[in-house]
Amino acid sequence: MLATRPRGTNDILPGKVEYWRKLEDVIHEICQQYGFREIRTPIFEHTELFARGVGETTDIVEKEMYSFLDRGKRNITLRPEGTAPTVRAFLENKFYAEPQPTKLYYIGPMFRYGRPQAGRFRQFHQFGVEVFSSHDPSIDAEVIALAMDYYKRLNISGLELHLNSVGCSKCRPAHKEKLLEHLKEQYTNLCPTCQGRYEKNPLRIFDCKNDTCQKLISAAPAITDCLCDDCREHFEQVQKYLKEINIEYIVDKKLVRGLDYYTKTAFEIMVEDIGAQSSIGGGGRYDRLVKECGGSDTPGIGFAMGLERVILTMEQQGLLKDTKFEQDVFVATVDSSLDLEAFKILQILRSEGLSAEKDYMGRSLKSQLKYADKLGVSHVLVLGQDELATGSITVKKMETGEQTQVQLAEFVSYIKKETNF
Repeated sequence: MLATRPRGTNDILPGKVEYWRKLEDVIHEICQQYGFREIRTPIFEHTELFARGVGETTDIVEKEMYSFLDRGKRNITLRPEGTAPTVRAFLENKFYAEPQPTKLYYIGPMFRYGRPQAGRFRQFHQFGVEVFSSHDPSIDAEVIALAMDYYKRLNISGLELHLNSVGCSKCRPAHKEKLLEHLKEQYTNLCPTCQGRYEKNPLRIFDCKNDTCQKLISAAPAITDCLCDDCREHFEQVQKYLKEINIEYIVDKKLVRGLDYYTKTAFEIMVEDIGAQSSIGGGGRYDRLVKECGGSDTPGIGFAMGLERVILTMEQQGLLKDTKFEQDVFVATVDSSLDLEAFKILQILRSEGLSAEKDYMGRSLKSQLKYADKLGVSHVLVLGQDELATGSITVKKMETGEQTQVQLAEFVSYIKKETNF
């Protein structure tokens, strides 16, 4: 059947689109205040970008990407996340030659093949920010503060910020050795996916959702116990900055995030009762990703949040109310011979900034008034032959039914005054 949307996708309908506009308006406002500039990258990229950038052992690359060969036999992937494309754009457009740091944000659709659940779709929308070229722990705290500030401006409550450090190339080998030793005797009990991760990237086992794997990993040595001096100092400084601006957090030693490119700071923001997962957003530092994508050794940090999950949370917390589609004015006609005049008046109203509508279905005057009432208009302009002959028009106030004769030369200023425009 053609008249059904693909599984895992969603229509954003009138009455709900207004929620999205609200979220996006706050995004643009807050990012401007924090010094971030908007970037819009292609919806599809070369598959290699995600294989190298996101990590070949991640669930995204192994199981979830929408990849295909185009007509030129190139391997293309619908973007499953926004960081790798932003890194690619940073390099390709030579942002690194500008004064640093580079601070960017994006809003747009992403695509992952997974089992659709509440708040989780195969096409979903993300808001994310990325900062390049700074090692400073205060920028880590700023990125986290921006995310928390965004939720605060939307009046979302019940949030928990989980924070960890996942180390770097200096301290990870020591942790990997301890982790492999801990899991060695339990290897056969790991799920097939984690058995593959055992040698390639055992840290990713912490991110597995399998109950057995979670039990096996619960007593494993934490990366925070193996941090090098630089990572430990950086993690302590991030916490100091967060405390200074009164952002509460929980140090979660098992938090590793789902992507291979993270180093040092990793964070996740949790909220209860939003369907398949409790995470509403998260991110971290990725000091190796730019180099992995072909650039020089450039640090980076960012976050991403799924807007569907934000809206679901707001709905469950009673923060969204149904919006009613309303127009300022309806132009009605006594008979169809006046339609051309109505059309002209309609455009005059719109050119003055008013929202206006007319009948396009050949309705009677009575039916036009009923239709205008359903549209929620405050005033109806009624065009009749007698009124036009005297250079006037009838204005009906829908709330009271009061009718007033207004000269054609004055009807725009009259309507603006009536509607407090």
